[in-house]
Amino acid sequence: MKKRKVDVSKNLDTPERQKDFIGKAIASGDADAIRDALGLVARKRGMTDIATATNLNRESLYRSLGSGGNPEFATVMKVMKALGLRLSIALDKATSSRTGRGRSSA
Repeated sequence: MKKRKVDVSKNLDTPERQKDFIGKAIASGDADAIRDALGLVARKRGMTDIATATNLNRESLYRSLGSGGNPEFATVMKVMKALGLRLSIALDKATSSRTGRGRSSA
């Protein structure tokens, strides 16, 4: 039996769902998943509009955010801003408890 490819973008019809989708990718810690999620949402919103908002070349964005792309961190941040998102940080309690209970390693 053939596996059917699921079009995830159909479920990304609101900014809230798009935020949650990208947030889950970021929480996974998988750089490829983050790139793919940003690319999918950027295409859903319109890559031309994202390129204009970021002052980046549209074709370059397609390459950076496409499969096998490796966007610079500055590009990721510009795309997130264009999508109306911001990066924030939270303490990972499971990891912090294993790494010395808050002691500085620097």
